[in-house]
Amino acid sequence: MFLSALSAAGADPDPTPTPTRKPVTLDDAQESATNAASWVEENWSTWLAIGLRILLIVVIAMVLRVIVRRAITKLIERMNRTAQAVDGTALGGLLVNVERRRQRSQAIGSVLRSVASFLILGTAGLMILGTFQINLAPLLASAGVAGVAIGFGARNLVTDFLSGVFMILEDQYGVGDSIDAGVASGEVIEVGLRVTKLRGDDGEIWYVRNGEVKRIGNLSQGWSTAGVDVTVRPDEDLDKIKRVLGEVGERLGKDEPWNEQLWGPVEVLGLDSVLLDQMVVRVSAKTMPGKSLGVERELRWRIKRAFDAEGIRLVGGLPVLPDGGVAQAPDPTAGMAAPSAYASTTSPQSMAASPIAPPPNLSK
Repeated sequence: MFLSALSAAGADPDPTPTPTRKPVTLDDAQESATNAASWVEENWSTWLAIGLRILLIVVIAMVLRVIVRRAITKLIERMNRTAQAVDGTALGGLLVNVERRRQRSQAIGSVLRSVASFLILGTAGLMILGTFQINLAPLLASAGVAGVAIGFGARNLVTDFLSGVFMILEDQYGVGDSIDAGVASGEVIEVGLRVTKLRGDDGEIWYVRNGEVKRIGNLSQGWSTAGVDVTVRPDEDLDKIKRVLGEVGERLGKDEPWNEQLWGPVEVLGLDSVLLDQMVVRVSAKTMPGKSLGVERELRWRIKRAFDAEGIRLVGGLPVLPDGGVAQAPDPTAGMAAPSAYASTTSPQSMAASPIAPPPNLSK
């Protein structure tokens, strides 16, 4: 320790005399030790103040980080409790389910906690550097220039990230939703901050960058509409058609599992168009999200069977004879001409009509 004090004071610990240096005496060593002790005594308060300031900055930053993260966690838990309260009600049916809202709230909470930690710890680090009397202006200027350069070079990545954050915050779609993103459509199997994965109708997986999505059509939120156009002949009884369609819709609303998929009664909207050779009757029903296609197929199936039972003919069917019978379908070959003899290259007619070949050249 004595040698260290001598080194700090600038004295040579080696007492061996040299031809150009006078030997170190005990008085010189005592004077050097006194100077070192004086230097330490003069600066220890500054060191202590710097250390306490750094410790205070670190403690405040950690406490603030814990408080902010807990506040964000409480906010997310409150969002989940609100989702559970509306689940099972009429309002909850129009909203996303509890699991969907839980996943969305967890993603939002993770992003907010990461951003809060970055801001708090980054600010604390800059304050600690400032405590050591380090000029932060060049550092901040260099960071700003580097940020601008990175922003220009990775602007597509930044655009994708920001678009993904706003998609999650606004709950535009989630896992399990059927969406039309413009560039691709299908069922969402994964939502990320940069890329969204969709599974198409044929089983293919689409990787869609969030920054490329300009508009989104969500087919799984709210409710869907099942619409069926029934085309009949213009001489059919409209009252009878309306009665049959009403009975079909009433039975469909009572049978399983269609009574759960239907969110409203099947309504006969009336004539959609009237032409010389046909009439179009529009039937519509409000269904669960994404269930309209199945309801439409079932409606067509039941309407066709009910019309056959009531004797109502759809356009395109065989005409009904006056005696109640059904006319036979015409022979599709009746309007076809008989095959021509000229179609065969070996027939006498085709050989007689072919040009005579010139005689061979006998001259040599």
